[in-house]
Amino acid sequence: MDPVTDDPKVRADELRRLIHHHNHRYYVLDSPEITDHEYDRLMRELMELEERNPEIRTIDSPTRRVGGEPLKEFRPFLHRTPLLSMDNAMDRGEVDAFHERVCRWLQKDGITYCCEPKFDGLAVELVYEGGRFVRGGTRGDGSTGEDVTLNLGTVGSIPLALRGESVPDFLEVRGEVVMFRKEFHRLNKERLELGEQLFANPRNAAAGSLRQLDPKVTASRALVFFAYGVSDAAQLGMYSQYDTLSLLGELGFRVNPDRRRCRSVEEIWAFSRELQERRDALPYEIDGVVIKVDSIVDQETLGVKSRSPRWAVALKFPPVQATTVLRGIGLQVGRTGVVTPVALLEPVKVGGVTVSRATLHNVDEVLRKDLREGDTVIVQRAGDVIPEVVGPVRAARPEGALPFAMPDNCPVCGSTLSRESAQHRCVNISCPAVVRARIFHFASKEALDIEGLGRKIIHQLVERGLVRDVSDLYRLTRDDLMSLEGFAEISSSNLHAAIQASRTTTLERFIHALGIPQVGIVAARDLARRFRGLDALMHAGEDELTAIPRIGPEMARSIRTFFEAPENCQVIQRLKEHGLTLQGPSDQPIRQTALTGLSICFTGTLTSMARNDAKARAQAAGARVVDSVGRKLDILVAGADPGSKLDKARSLGVRILTEEEFLMLLKEA
Repeated sequence: MDPVTDDPKVRADELRRLIHHHNHRYYVLDSPEITDHEYDRLMRELMELEERNPEIRTIDSPTRRVGGEPLKEFRPFLHRTPLLSMDNAMDRGEVDAFHERVCRWLQKDGITYCCEPKFDGLAVELVYEGGRFVRGGTRGDGSTGEDVTLNLGTVGSIPLALRGESVPDFLEVRGEVVMFRKEFHRLNKERLELGEQLFANPRNAAAGSLRQLDPKVTASRALVFFAYGVSDAAQLGMYSQYDTLSLLGELGFRVNPDRRRCRSVEEIWAFSRELQERRDALPYEIDGVVIKVDSIVDQETLGVKSRSPRWAVALKFPPVQATTVLRGIGLQVGRTGVVTPVALLEPVKVGGVTVSRATLHNVDEVLRKDLREGDTVIVQRAGDVIPEVVGPVRAARPEGALPFAMPDNCPVCGSTLSRESAQHRCVNISCPAVVRARIFHFASKEALDIEGLGRKIIHQLVERGLVRDVSDLYRLTRDDLMSLEGFAEISSSNLHAAIQASRTTTLERFIHALGIPQVGIVAARDLARRFRGLDALMHAGEDELTAIPRIGPEMARSIRTFFEAPENCQVIQRLKEHGLTLQGPSDQPIRQTALTGLSICFTGTLTSMARNDAKARAQAAGARVVDSVGRKLDILVAGADPGSKLDKARSLGVRILTEEEFLMLLKEA
């Protein structure tokens, strides 16, 4: 790093350069060079400099990532060149017809196409002036969209300043904002626990996240931008769509590597089949293939129709649907007491996965779709993820099938349900279903990660009165566990050891484990970094909380309400009495080791340490711990019974270590 200067403007410029570089490595290349701690230190220094010297703030400052003040409404965003949608092709015949039209209009054969995955996200346009991001908007009707500049500025993969030596003075970039499956599942799980309406699919989630009036909400969600074109490729001296994408990558944008030049319909069809086969393995949703004439000159010759270009078509993948019988509509009680209708289905395979349950969101959704017990229903894996009941086949409805009626009482404890907007809630905090759900969340992988403490065991513990809240877990003896169905001496000892080991954890994991409404993993990490201790957080005021990027007034009120509740404070006090030890964020920089900067994943059962301990030791040695195996994974540590991750790592050529080899590497570090 360059020597620190006393001139705040010079230092701020240097910090921005460094942070832009590391953002590109992290968000676009998936190859970070520094630890999160080191990155946070750079960002904090820049924020403090800009607060003390407001005049040195710039439009491309990475401090824009955290979001600004909430907007009252979105202003219109005018597209200088219309942002058109595309015609669809549903089968091979329609692709053949498209190719024949192109050949006829251009009066030549041998057309080359650039084929790319069709993202299932939200189309946006970004405007750069002098190499800096100045405004951005949604597609809207193609001519006018919504100005979401502040929200787009929080998306890490959107460069605030372009890279490279030949940066255009003016550039309009088109692309798609998407939400990866992993983030979508995390967000919906959080919303389900809070009793909020679930997003139907990742596209719906991405659109809802980007169109927030409070940019801090957008910043809290892991959105990703992929560039797929510009408004005028000719101005860049580009002669092909494929080369345009390559240039966008050089300018700092994330572009999809799964693109291909195809010189015939046969090659297009082969590429489409290949993508369909890999569809489920991709981290994001796609719903087809975009086929574009590669030559920019030919594109200009073909021109556009009123709402779509003549030089492109979207080949849509067939929907993944099946029909089955709705056996009944059950009710699920979450940890906040929200009662959610659940479709109980005759098991059916949808897209290669057997589906027997599907969420119905709330009673209004059930009534709107007019779902009745015994109906033959259409089931769809929306975006190939969450099973969704599209609706009934009314012609096959059995005689006498009655409309669904929400009961007045909780199906578990019998307490009267309260109605809050579209949600029904059990207000009894001692309801066994609520207690079970809270304990399950407390022990979940993202929280305290108590291995072996699953739903069936928790159900037994609550039913037998052994556990009334999470603090009771640490009062359990091996004999208590031995009394449970299916437990023997070894299994009891293992679970007891896992519970006891969880008493020592990180502050951010514990905050998440508490299950504070609206506080997920990201917010828990932000709170841990800001307050560095539980007592400081418990006594923090709303003003202190909202001063943290990504935490708005509603979340701040939720945090205050949680810690003002006597029963919550009593549980925390009992946890402390049982030896709870919280490790706050370290102020010490992570040392450079053989693992520094490498991504590492664990699979199987480790014998010498708990999974959390292994992850913590890897992170302390500078590694980046991930949960899935992909092409950019550096090391997979395989314990006993490793499962499918090992096979995938072998197929990708990932370095595989045994537990003993991992320990040796730690010693060398």
